[in-house]
Amino acid sequence: MDDQTRIELEAAAFRRLRQHLMEDRTDVQNIDMMNLAGFCRNCLSRWYQEAANEKGIEMGKDEAREIFYGMPMSEWKAKYQTEASGEKQAAFEQAFAENVGSKG
Repeated sequence: MDDQTRIELEAAAFRRLRQHLMEDRTDVQNIDMMNLAGFCRNCLSRWYQEAANEKGIEMGKDEAREIFYGMPMSEWKAKYQTEASGEKQAAFEQAFAENVGSKG
């Protein structure tokens, strides 16, 4: 497979992952993703931002999140985010420290 085809396939897979998380499974909470998998939608938007910055494109965290979420983060939270239990919050603190640490 040539590099351009590989890049196109990777981009298509990323777009489908984004669609799955942002349209098909809005019920899945970021805290649950982080606790189980060590990443969440915010991580994906941060990775998008980091890739843009590496290419010399100035992009902040809020702008990257709005691009990834398709709306301002505050709107996403109001529509889809539910209250997390103390147990989930404690697990999140550990998962965040292990997987994101000072990068977040």
